[in-house]
Formats: sequence, C-alpha cells, structure tokens
Amino acid sequence: MRAVMRSEVEVAAPADVVWDYVTDWPRQGEWIPFTQVEQLGPAHGVGGRIRAWTGIGPVGVWDPMTITAWEVGENGSARCEMLHTGRLLRGEAEFSVVERGFSACTFRWWEHLVIPGGRAGALAWKIGGRGMQKGVDLALRRMAEQVTLHAAG
Repeated sequence: MRAVMRSEVEVAAPADVVWDYVTDWPRQGEWIPFTQVEQLGPAHGVGGRIRAWTGIGPVGVWDPMTITAWEVGENGSARCEMLHTGRLLRGEAEFSVVERGFSACTFRWWEHLVIPGGRAGALAWKIGGRGMQKGVDLALRRMAEQVTLHAAG
C-alpha cells in the first residue's frame, strides 16, 4: 500500500531565508515534533544524506534519506526531493519553497510512503494516518512561526 501526505503553509519571510532554515537539517528538531536530524556527510545537493530519529527516548525509528534532486532558483524558490531508504520507512518526499514577493513564500511538503505490513499496515495507516497528517500540518505552522521570528529579528 502507498500513502500520500501533502501540506503547505504561507510564510511571512523571504524564500531564501526559509530555504536556509528548513535545510539546516539539525534545526528541523525545532519544528518537527519528537524528531532529531543528523547529517551523514555532505547533506546539500544530489547524493546528500541525512537520517532522522523520530520517537520518544529509546522508542522510535531511524529514517535514513538520500537527496535525489536539489534545485535553487535566483529568486529564492527552491526544491529538494528525497528517497526514504530505511527498513521501515520507504518512499519519496519533496519539499519546496515558492517565492511570493520579497518577504513572503509558500512552503510545501509531500510524502509518498510505502506502508509495510500488508493488511495490518493498511489498517494502521487508516487509524493513524490522519494523526500523522495533523502532525505535519502542526510542524509546518511551527516552522513558519519560527522562521518568521528569525527573519524579523
């Protein structure tokens, strides 16, 4: 089974400032709940690698990812595609920043995940998928608030 999550948020900050913030991988823990991100060598550009630990204390999951596309435009708009390569979390992801004027942009995030476990996995997604979507929406709102304060300050 494959599942799709999509979310976006308007940000009152320049696109390049938002891009720099969201691609400062260790800082993602500031806005993604229960998550810590580590760089695994060079982590910007195609071939870059990171891994995220999502969980509470020792209970959680590692999510290794490899960057498969990296584009940065002159106006600050940018996008990054990633491949989830873990044993449990697999699939594709993309996030992008679209410039909407000097001090405004839209941040978009989508995930196409392979849900393991056959029928049991599909049932677990049906039960927990909405909660995950709400968590992503919350994370994006938190990111927008924090980067807006950072840009103003």
